[in-house]
Amino acid sequence: MTRYRERPTMEDVMQPILSLGEFFTRVGASARFYTLGRQVAPCPASILSAFEAGDLAWPWPWLDHAQFACIFQIGDRDDPLIWFLSLPLDEQGLLDPAPRDAFLQRLLETLGATASPDTDHSAKRIDNLMQDNPLTFTPNMTQRAMLHAHASHDLARAASEHFESADAYLTGQTPEEQWQTLGLQGVADFVVRHDDQQGNELALRLPALPLEVLRPLCHCLEHKPLSDALTRSLIERGEQAALEGDIETFCGCVRAVGQSDKEIVGAWYDELLEDSAACGPDLLAAIAARGWPQLEDAERLPRFIERLAQDEGTHFAMMIRSLALIPRLRLPLLISLRQADQESQTRQRLNQFSPGRT
Repeated sequence: MTRYRERPTMEDVMQPILSLGEFFTRVGASARFYTLGRQVAPCPASILSAFEAGDLAWPWPWLDHAQFACIFQIGDRDDPLIWFLSLPLDEQGLLDPAPRDAFLQRLLETLGATASPDTDHSAKRIDNLMQDNPLTFTPNMTQRAMLHAHASHDLARAASEHFESADAYLTGQTPEEQWQTLGLQGVADFVVRHDDQQGNELALRLPALPLEVLRPLCHCLEHKPLSDALTRSLIERGEQAALEGDIETFCGCVRAVGQSDKEIVGAWYDELLEDSAACGPDLLAAIAARGWPQLEDAERLPRFIERLAQDEGTHFAMMIRSLALIPRLRLPLLISLRQADQESQTRQRLNQFSPGRT
């Protein structure tokens, strides 16, 4: 968390604002940042600062944008303000500064029109900027639930009123059939707050969870690294779903374990990528969206790329571009493409975009 001095002067306020960090400093705000889009997780202020300065590619790109939340308090307000921002990236995954600069200019003009930058009136004016701001976006329900779960935990505030019932149900303290009263926010709170012991208890409960609970649970779990026991239980449930032809649940489990132990999950992904019957567009999209850390492997990455190239139902170029924006994958991915065998489907797909080149 970054804390700033509380009472800026109007002379301070009217100086140029070059970054979001400077804005929060200028208004004396206490701010926290969270990534959204590819992953919902706390974002260190240092990463946002380096990204805005053009020194760092955004680590979690999503749809060619850096999506994140700013949670901050101005003056003596008890309730924080929340901004959802989506900043466009260039082809290197770096900030495209023009839209951000235009937004900062609007902030500066708003501050200049406000007599006191840390009053409730100022806070309302600043927050109103987001109503017609082209840089804003609306996170989905799971993203919102996970964000609120992280923020309440990080701010040492109580979890939602749904947390206790979710905790009791997911750890096996209440009967399996009593799931109708569970709320998504309670599930998200459990995912953020649970420890390894509770994760192991959930692993035991997982085989019997109804789909109405399992699927939203997986959507929350995909943003966190999980205990080994829970990871293995999700893999088993995913395999069972595949046998039953339940593609939605199968892919939900694939996504849910994407951030977890690389040996356990990587071995499962390898098995799936070797199985031509499993490698449909849904599986490939699930791995690309939430299992990208598992692609940091010299053999698994080219195998994944080849499966992408073989499946006519996938948008090969779009998915390759999306993965190439992830800084840790960019160089290995480019090397894999460059070294693709001349007879491979990957090479054939590449030749479609660059005729005459081999």
